[in-house]
Amino acid sequence: MTQRAEIEPGGPEPGSGGGPGGAAIDAGAELDPVHPVRPPAPRFKPAGLTTAEVAERVARGAVNDVPVRSSRSTADIVRANVFTRFNAIIGVLWVVMLIVAPLQDSLFGYVIIANTGIGIIQEMRAKKTLDGLAVIGEAKPSVRRDGRTAEISTSEIVLDDVIELGPGDKVVVDGKVGEAEGLEIDESLLTGEADPVLKKPGDPVMSGSFVVAGGGAFTATKVGREAYAAQLAEEATRFTLVHSELRSGISTILKYVTWMMIPTSIGLIISQLVVKDDNLKDAIARTVGGIVPMIPEGLVLLTSVAFAIGVIRLGRKQCLVQELPAIEGLARVDVVCLDKTGTLTEGGMDVTELRPLGGAEPSYVEKVLGALGESDPRPNASLQAIIDAYPDSAEWRCTESLPFSSARKYSGASFSEGDGENNTWLLGAPDVLLPAGDPALDEINGLNEQGLRVLLLARAARELDDAAVGTGAKPTALIVLEQRLRPDAADTLRYFEDQKVHAKVISGDNAVSVGAVAGKLGLPGAENTVDARTLPADQAEMAEVLDEHAVFGRVTPQQKRDMVAALQSKGHTVAMTGDGVNDVLALKDADIGVSMGSGSEATRAVAQIVLLNNSFSTLPSVVAEGRRVIGNITRVATLFLTKTVYSVLLAILVVCFQVEYPFLPRHLTLLSTLTIGIPAFFLALAPNKERAKPHFVKRVMRYAIPGGVIAAVATFVTYLVARHHYTGPEALQAETSAATLTLFLTSMWVLVIIARPYTWWRVALVGSMGAAFLIVLVVPWLQTFFELKLVGAELPWTAVGIAAAASALIEVTFRWVDRRFPA
Repeated sequence: MTQRAEIEPGGPEPGSGGGPGGAAIDAGAELDPVHPVRPPAPRFKPAGLTTAEVAERVARGAVNDVPVRSSRSTADIVRANVFTRFNAIIGVLWVVMLIVAPLQDSLFGYVIIANTGIGIIQEMRAKKTLDGLAVIGEAKPSVRRDGRTAEISTSEIVLDDVIELGPGDKVVVDGKVGEAEGLEIDESLLTGEADPVLKKPGDPVMSGSFVVAGGGAFTATKVGREAYAAQLAEEATRFTLVHSELRSGISTILKYVTWMMIPTSIGLIISQLVVKDDNLKDAIARTVGGIVPMIPEGLVLLTSVAFAIGVIRLGRKQCLVQELPAIEGLARVDVVCLDKTGTLTEGGMDVTELRPLGGAEPSYVEKVLGALGESDPRPNASLQAIIDAYPDSAEWRCTESLPFSSARKYSGASFSEGDGENNTWLLGAPDVLLPAGDPALDEINGLNEQGLRVLLLARAARELDDAAVGTGAKPTALIVLEQRLRPDAADTLRYFEDQKVHAKVISGDNAVSVGAVAGKLGLPGAENTVDARTLPADQAEMAEVLDEHAVFGRVTPQQKRDMVAALQSKGHTVAMTGDGVNDVLALKDADIGVSMGSGSEATRAVAQIVLLNNSFSTLPSVVAEGRRVIGNITRVATLFLTKTVYSVLLAILVVCFQVEYPFLPRHLTLLSTLTIGIPAFFLALAPNKERAKPHFVKRVMRYAIPGGVIAAVATFVTYLVARHHYTGPEALQAETSAATLTLFLTSMWVLVIIARPYTWWRVALVGSMGAAFLIVLVVPWLQTFFELKLVGAELPWTAVGIAAAASALIEVTFRWVDRRFPA
């Protein structure tokens, strides 16, 4: 049928077949293997598709069917937790032990099953939380159908749908512009080009871009997996364990452990087969007993569990973590950049005063303001306050409009006022529209110092399409607006100050006004505000100014980005919060981007953390959760890696001295459970407010290496002394018992150090582990089960003495390490 509302005459555009733009425009006419015959895409239909046309497209599969993956699938979670390198090694050793040894020597296998099960369960809980939150946070584009506009899910969009666009909206599918009113689209997420592109009817738009100014509508020409940024969008919302210092550090440690394990295990196998030539099964059992504790398998699982629990805890507070390592990243932050509007202040504003200038009639000014409000279909918070105060009642006709842009700092419109008068009006920042030295600026500064926001209404002397339209504008009135402070903002700023995190307020508003708002909230240094227009362009010089000041006004979107880079150049870990389109570039470049749930789709797309309840007060919870996870994993990693070090060294000593390996798997399972497994689980979930520090591997290994070496040497010395002390057929069990006692006490002292600072529950935790080991030593059936029985008094007390000396040496060494190698 013929479309009367066509924007341009029919026929193919010149060059429409080439380049990404042409491909997008002609996408409706392309053929695919599933639907080889497809009618050409209709021209732009202002009323949108009919219900019948939508049904026809759904039937043939022309739907935006890109799967929304907020989390890994169940199969992926099970696969990732079960099929690991270390589970494979331990699984083989477990099967061997089930064949050649009693059940108690196979306990380590059941521990792995339990740990893997916990990992799967926790990630499944995290998946459920994330899936639910992702649906809550999903943007719903406005689509025209049957002449009406409605919000629908992105997955319900069909080919040829007409989708409306406004400031902050994300382009969710590829399309062709049909309507445009000052439509500026930022394609930096796709092309890397930061400058917005002005779009006109007929121009292509690509999914993944977003609107920075103006509005319009476009026809969907590519949907689903055909869209340019479909894969990009899928990746952006995926639950992923991407790069983090914690995970990469653990991977580095495990890589070196693997290389140490291979030659050590081979030497241990050969050694035990030679030493125990008369008892193959016992040789195999002791060999496995030496290999299993070398693997810090629990550390990997505990890290996953800690991250997953962190996501669940934050999810309950309506905080969507789009990437798990963001929890870690925010824990390392030492500078947080806050956008005033929407972060420190609530979205709404109120007009408190109207001050006509130059003898202007108040009633006429109110008519102008009402008409300006009516001319913008998507008003921002300031204009909405004006609309609420001065509803449009004049029968004026808008002939042209200029939408607000954060780069220009003003908007405008031209009106035919009904009496033959035609005027062009501008509404925006007074210090941008007025020349320096204008008398009105003194009055405005006084209002700004009270924390009030002031807009200037000016009559333009030039046309709206003139790049210098603001030059020579005649001031007509001042509109005084009061912003609503968030009730929780002051407490949140105080939290950051207590935690030694420097808050920087970076806003596009007037610097004095921003400083007044920050001062009301108690931000240190709020009285020394900086107008960003005076900032040096050199990055090093800018970084110096940023370090010395806390409040910045009149910051452009590009400057926000430059400021983040300048802070990072000084070694700061920077978090950026925001909710507007002008924050996107800075959010994207910051170490951690935090978006408000009510913010634009563009900000939510690039942020790692989305505060769905729009509450700035949630941010301390995120910081605290990150610090808890990172601080505690760093703490318990020392326990796991101390075991790895002493296990490898014990195996080397056994090979060098050509003696039987002193332990069966059951002994080291008992020790690992009491000195590492159970304590680590509780310590990993404990409160921890210490800011995360860099160099994870260095921080952990500086304790694990000396602790493991001392524990191994002390244990082996006890074992050699016992070999000279005991004789007879039961000698090996007595020797093993003495060596186990020394290793347990030494390992317990490492736990005592790691558990500091002490609280009642930490003391109870350490005490209960010691009591559990004592019960094993005194209860007859447990003695038999674990083959642990202390014989005589001399050797057990010797073992205790050696352990005491080793513990004292560990204490002194750890303190020396703290002074010599501070983290």
